[in-house]
Amino acid sequence: MRRGPRSGLFTIVAVHSTVRGPSLGGCRMWTYEDNRAAMRDALRLSEGMTLKSAVAGLPLGGGKGVIVVPAGEGLDAKRRRHALLDFGETVERLGGTYVTAEDVGTSTADMTVIATRTEYVSGLSRRSGGSGDPSPFTALGVFHSIEATVERTFGSPELRGRTVAVVGLGHVGLRVARLLAKAGATLVVADIDRSKKDEAERLGATWTTPAKAMTAAVDVLVPCALGGVLDHDTVPQLQAPTIAGAANNQLASADVADLLRERDILWAPDFVANAGGIVNISVEFEPDGYDPDRATVKTREIGDTLRAIFDDAHASNTTPLAAATARAQRNLAH
Repeated sequence: MRRGPRSGLFTIVAVHSTVRGPSLGGCRMWTYEDNRAAMRDALRLSEGMTLKSAVAGLPLGGGKGVIVVPAGEGLDAKRRRHALLDFGETVERLGGTYVTAEDVGTSTADMTVIATRTEYVSGLSRRSGGSGDPSPFTALGVFHSIEATVERTFGSPELRGRTVAVVGLGHVGLRVARLLAKAGATLVVADIDRSKKDEAERLGATWTTPAKAMTAAVDVLVPCALGGVLDHDTVPQLQAPTIAGAANNQLASADVADLLRERDILWAPDFVANAGGIVNISVEFEPDGYDPDRATVKTREIGDTLRAIFDDAHASNTTPLAAATARAQRNLAH
C-alpha cells in the first residue's frame, strides 16, 4: 500500500497466491469510503482471482490492484494519468510477483500508460502485442456457462425460446445480452443507467428496473452488475430456476449457496462463469505468444468445466460453490 508521489492517491496491490504462477488480477480505479475498505476489497478480490485461475487450470496465481479515488473528488486527465504512473511503480516494486490488467475503472489504453513504469502488465492492445480488451472473452465464457446451466436444469443447452433476465448492460453484460439475443432467447434487461434503454430496444428486449429484473419470472437470471446481489432477502423472492452471470462476488455470503440449493435454484459459481477474461489473458503467457483463436477455444471450455463442477456437486451432495472451491483447492495442492 503506497501513496503515489505524483497523484497523492493511494495505490494498493494484494497478492493472495503465487503457487501456480505469478498473481494476475486487474487494476480497479474506484471510490471507497476509506482506505481500509479499499484494502479489504483488494484482499477479497485477490482471493477470488486465485480461485478463478485455479479452477480454470491456469498457470497463474491470484492478485488485485486498486487505485483509491477519494469520495467526492473527480480526477482530471492529468491527475488520472499520474495515478496510473504511480500504480505502475507500485507494481514494479513487486518484481513480477504481481501482473496487472484492466478492471473496473481502467482500460486497455490505461494499461499502456502503466506499462511505461513496469513490464508486468497484461491486456495491452493487440497492436502492442497483447490480448486487448478482455470483455468479449468474458462475455463468451458467461454465454457458454449459461448454456451449461440451462442444460443441467432443462435437459438441453438450447436457448431459443428461453426467457432470460440480464441485470447490468455494461461492457460485458451488453455483449452477453447480444449473444443471448442471437441465440434466440427472449430478453428482459435492466441497468441503473437509463440511457441503456436504447440498447434494449435494439435487442428487442423488455426494459425494466434492476430490482424487477432480479425477481422476474424467467428461466435464467444473469447478474452482470455489482456483487452481493444474492442474499437472504433477495433469494426467497427469486423466480428463476437457474443463475449464471458475469458479476463478481454475487453471493453476499457463502451460506447463500445453501439457501439457493434449498430453493432448488442452480447457480453457476461466478468465478467459474466469468473467467473468460483471464483465460484470454493467460494465452499471453504461452510460449508461442498470444493467439485469439486459441483464446476462443480455451474460453469455450468454461462450459465443460462448469458441467464437471455440477457433476461433482451432485456426486458429493453439495453446492456448486463447494464443488468449485474443492476443485480449485485440488489444483492448488497439485
